[in-house]
Amino acid sequence: MFGIPIDGPTKFYGDNGAVISNSSIPTLTLTKKHNAICYHRVREAVAAGTTAIGKVHADYNWADLFTKQLSPERRYHLLQCITYQTKR
Repeated sequence: MFGIPIDGPTKFYGDNGAVISNSSIPTLTLTKKHNAICYHRVREAVAAGTTAIGKVHADYNWADLFTKQLSPERRYHLLQCITYQTKR
Protein backbone atom coordinates (compact mmCIF):
# COMPACT_ATOMS: atom_id res chain seq x y z
CA MET A 1 0.00 0.00 0.00
CA PHE A 2 2.87 2.38 0.81
CA GLY A 3 5.19 0.88 -1.78
CA ILE A 4 7.54 -0.65 0.79
CA PRO A 5 8.60 -4.18 -0.06
CA ILE A 6 7.99 -6.74 2.69
CA ASP A 7 10.50 -9.56 2.96
CA GLY A 8 8.93 -12.46 4.79
CA PRO A 9 6.32 -12.66 7.52
CA THR A 10 5.87 -10.23 10.39
CA LYS A 11 7.37 -11.78 13.51
CA PHE A 12 5.66 -11.74 16.91
CA TYR A 13 7.37 -12.99 20.04
CA GLY A 14 5.90 -13.91 23.41
CA ASP A 15 6.82 -15.71 26.59
CA ASN A 16 3.49 -17.44 27.21
CA GLY A 17 3.65 -20.96 25.79
CA ALA A 18 -0.12 -21.48 25.76
CA VAL A 19 -0.75 -18.33 23.75
CA ILE A 20 1.96 -19.23 21.25
CA SER A 21 0.70 -22.77 20.73
CA ASN A 22 -2.97 -21.71 20.53
CA SER A 23 -2.22 -19.11 17.90
CA SER A 24 0.20 -21.10 15.78
CA ILE A 25 -1.20 -24.67 15.85
CA PRO A 26 -4.58 -24.74 14.09
CA THR A 27 -5.47 -28.27 15.24
CA LEU A 28 -5.71 -27.25 18.91
CA THR A 29 -9.24 -26.82 20.19
CA LEU A 30 -10.05 -23.56 21.92
CA THR A 31 -12.50 -24.12 24.76
CA LYS A 32 -13.71 -20.58 25.42
CA LYS A 33 -15.78 -18.72 22.84
CA HIS A 34 -13.97 -15.41 23.37
CA ASN A 35 -10.63 -17.16 22.81
CA ALA A 36 -11.88 -18.77 19.61
CA ILE A 37 -12.99 -15.42 18.25
CA CYS A 38 -9.72 -13.67 19.14
CA TYR A 39 -7.43 -16.38 17.83
CA HIS A 40 -9.33 -16.95 14.59
CA ARG A 41 -7.73 -13.99 12.80
CA VAL A 42 -4.27 -14.73 14.19
CA ARG A 43 -4.42 -18.38 13.11
CA GLU A 44 -5.57 -17.30 9.68
CA ALA A 45 -2.59 -14.95 9.33
CA VAL A 46 -0.16 -17.65 10.49
CA ALA A 47 -1.63 -20.15 8.04
CA ALA A 48 -1.36 -17.60 5.22
CA GLY A 49 2.30 -17.01 6.07
CA THR A 50 1.93 -13.28 6.74
CA THR A 51 2.86 -13.63 10.41
CA ALA A 52 5.17 -15.90 12.38
CA ILE A 53 4.93 -16.44 16.13
CA GLY A 54 7.88 -17.43 18.27
CA LYS A 55 8.85 -17.84 21.89
CA VAL A 56 11.27 -15.56 23.65
CA HIS A 57 12.85 -16.61 26.93
CA ALA A 58 11.85 -14.52 29.95
CA ASP A 59 15.46 -13.37 30.42
CA TYR A 60 15.31 -11.51 27.10
CA ASN A 61 11.71 -10.28 27.10
CA TRP A 62 12.03 -6.50 26.71
CA ALA A 63 8.31 -5.98 27.36
CA ASP A 64 8.95 -6.82 31.03
CA LEU A 65 10.65 -3.43 31.37
CA PHE A 66 7.30 -1.74 30.83
CA THR A 67 4.89 -4.24 32.37
CA LYS A 68 6.53 -5.62 35.53
CA GLN A 69 8.36 -4.45 38.61
CA LEU A 70 11.92 -5.66 38.23
CA SER A 71 14.97 -5.73 40.42
CA PRO A 72 17.66 -3.18 39.53
CA GLU A 73 19.94 -5.96 38.24
CA ARG A 74 17.26 -7.42 35.96
CA ARG A 75 16.25 -3.97 34.69
CA TYR A 76 19.90 -3.13 33.94
CA HIS A 77 20.35 -6.44 32.10
CA LEU A 78 17.32 -5.83 29.86
CA LEU A 79 18.36 -2.23 29.18
CA GLN A 80 21.82 -3.44 28.18
CA CYS A 81 20.23 -5.93 25.76
CA ILE A 82 18.20 -3.16 24.13
CA THR A 83 21.17 -0.83 23.71
CA TYR A 84 23.44 -3.68 22.49
CA GLN A 85 26.01 -3.07 25.19
CA THR A 86 25.93 -6.53 26.68
CA LYS A 87 28.98 -8.06 28.24
CA ARG A 88 28.75 -11.79 27.65
